[in-house]
Amino acid sequence: MITYAYTIRPEDYIHLRQTVGWTSLSLRQAKEGLAHTAHVCAAVDNGTVVGMSRFLFDYGYVGYISDVIVTPEYQGIGIGKHMVQDLLSWIETCIEPGEYVQIVLAASKGREPFYYQFGFSDRPDATTGAGMMKRIQR
Repeated sequence: MITYAYTIRPEDYIHLRQTVGWTSLSLRQAKEGLAHTAHVCAAVDNGTVVGMSRFLFDYGYVGYISDVIVTPEYQGIGIGKHMVQDLLSWIETCIEPGEYVQIVLAASKGREPFYYQFGFSDRPDATTGAGMMKRIQR
């Protein structure tokens, strides 16, 4: 059964990146990156981290979804969707009525359609996946 946590060990973060073929990080980079993360949601199956999402935020009006990772054998069962919905819900708690947060991300090439369901829109680029943004207003 998948459960969700709001912390992740740097070693698990490094391992998740490796499972999807992303560039590796040093332990120092992983520790610093996680230490400066505003919100993380980790998917856990029987004690093993199988997915994570990470949000960087200036606590004003700009935020960045840095990572949405699900190990290949767990993809397609709603884990990524749950983690992004968790991030978006958390962001809404950080703003007051009448305010907005502009959320940006850099989708992996071919993964752009996943983000459409959350209201993100394309900013095309000839060499990488689309940069995208969404405003949440309350």
